[in-house]
Amino acid sequence: MSDPSLDRSQLETEKRLASAAAIDALSVAQTLQLMNTQDIEVPRIVRTALPALTKLIERIIAGMREGGRLIYVGAGTSGRLGVLDASECPPTFFTDPTDVVGVIAGGDKALRRSAEGKEDDPTGSHLTLTNMQLTEHDTLVGIAAGGTTPFVWGAIEFARNKGAATGIITCVKLSTLRKPIQRAPLVPGNAPVDLPAPPEEQFRVDHPIELIVGPEVVTGSTRLKAGTATKLALNMITTTTMVQLGKTWGNLMVDVRATNDKLTDRAQRILMQQLGIDREAAGELLDQADGRVKLALVMHRKNLDAEAAEALIDEHGGKLRPILGSPK
Repeated sequence: MSDPSLDRSQLETEKRLASAAAIDALSVAQTLQLMNTQDIEVPRIVRTALPALTKLIERIIAGMREGGRLIYVGAGTSGRLGVLDASECPPTFFTDPTDVVGVIAGGDKALRRSAEGKEDDPTGSHLTLTNMQLTEHDTLVGIAAGGTTPFVWGAIEFARNKGAATGIITCVKLSTLRKPIQRAPLVPGNAPVDLPAPPEEQFRVDHPIELIVGPEVVTGSTRLKAGTATKLALNMITTTTMVQLGKTWGNLMVDVRATNDKLTDRAQRILMQQLGIDREAAGELLDQADGRVKLALVMHRKNLDAEAAEALIDEHGGKLRPILGSPK
């Protein structure tokens, strides 16, 4: 359990936003204007983290090319965002559900009902991570807007000890966490007690991603700007990784599998556009390719059966451009 008497007021996410001090006296329109003004700055702040994101993503890609996985770990809103991003990879990029995984404090039930107390256990993820049998090819990315979540740092330390690469997405400066802090007085009127800086290894991580969005319009509510910044970073991580791994052809979603009406329509339209065939022929080709757009494209353009087309795709690391050139 974390110490509730520790003073976190020095953290950017816990400070008060002066322009929102009277938010409860504003009209609906004024509140929206205030929030929108704050939100506009978020993409610019994320841009400052692009060099750090580049290094993290390059490590993820290298690991996944060797069979590694991307594992998100978080609690509360941060955990939900990680699970959301991970869960979108199979339908979007036809990845195995174990390739990108989201681990949230409190388990799946915490997706719908908050389980805040679970975030204070630094060993809370260890059984799940043990069962995953981490290797040096895996990358574990903690997500902790406020930067202090024991559940997240416990997972990072566990992964590091197993040889996996580690990252963290946070909206505070990690250097702040490494400074001496004060314990709030247990008795009102008494002076606060200075505590020594935490050991350096406590907040050690290979790839820190600091998104310093500043105070929220509702103090401490990191589901707001911090959540938006986190989601933007997660979008970049998985999208860039999957594109580099050959999951798109140009910007076409060709590694999707047609498993519902919407995806079937999209898949057929890609085949119609790229192969110059009608919808009926596209549907038949898609059936022959077991609903896989990438496979269907290679089968038709190279006049191959499914097995031979699959082998050709594998030979080129899953990328279509070396096989088919540029899309129309």
